[in-house]
Amino acid sequence: MTAVGFFAFATLGLGILSFATDADIIGVPGLGQAPGVIGMIVAVVTFAGILSQAVRIRYPRFRSVWAISIMTAIAHLLAVGIVAMFTSGEFVTGMSVMGGLITGGSSLVMLVVAAIAAWVGVALRRTRAARPRWPWEKDDLSDGPDAT
Repeated sequence: MTAVGFFAFATLGLGILSFATDADIIGVPGLGQAPGVIGMIVAVVTFAGILSQAVRIRYPRFRSVWAISIMTAIAHLLAVGIVAMFTSGEFVTGMSVMGGLITGGSSLVMLVVAAIAAWVGVALRRTRAARPRWPWEKDDLSDGPDAT
């Protein structure tokens, strides 16, 4: 659930950033959409993978939020830069795209959104949240055939 929330809010945050600054997230012309799409896929997979490891322990700590958010932002930055480098065929273009993500604020958006979503994920695990139940469903648990 938090990975989907991370993706949704990262997309929203990058869209708002682009609208507010009146600039493209990837300002290098001719690269197409591959760097952005692959960068977001890598970011979501990185976020979900690290978060799933962090919440496996019985009582996860909120300290893991820092590692999750930093690694997600770095993975996004590197993925976009590498794909831009291979798309353009030039190393300098990849570095230029990475520099634009950092100075344009996109990496900060990814960092903040990942931190918020990771905090929510850890908080959900710490509260041992379960699926919602209707009031009459709770009575069924004690009256079922397995009740002793």
